[in-house]
Amino acid sequence: MGEIWDIYDVDKQLTGRTMKRNDWNMKDGDYHLTVLGIIKRPDNTFLITQRVLTKAWAPGHWEVSGGACQAGETSFQAVCREVLEETGVDVSQADGGFEFSYRRDNPEEKDNYFVDIYKFNMDITEADIHLQTEETAGFRFATADEIKAIADRGEFLHYDSIRKVFE
Repeated sequence: MGEIWDIYDVDKQLTGRTMKRNDWNMKDGDYHLTVLGIIKRPDNTFLITQRVLTKAWAPGHWEVSGGACQAGETSFQAVCREVLEETGVDVSQADGGFEFSYRRDNPEEKDNYFVDIYKFNMDITEADIHLQTEETAGFRFATADEIKAIADRGEFLHYDSIRKVFE
């Protein structure tokens, strides 16, 4: 049947309705929920990953781990699942947590969504990273300035919406 997503209203309240993943037929005022999980190390570097070149959208771009919240899943459950799937890092017991949320309206594409941003503070090394090769081509630990430089080249996804989490 594929992945099913809950539909939220403009106030980020569950409507009781669901949609199939990427079935862009949302009505005005309908939203789905996505999450992003940022991992910050004690040396003030952040784990970023590079999208595989086979991705239809933004291949080779840099990003932080994230994805859609599945039906019945909380935002926190979704971010823990997504970070674990994409990087092999379990953030469920890490210091930190929810930072902020933003809303994106795309009525022409019928794809409106909320994004919940989490920041986790963890002392991890390269040996802790186990990439999901279907999603990620590589990773690195980067400073906030390095991430900004990547964004300035147009190669870091969602930077303008999430930059304050790197401060």
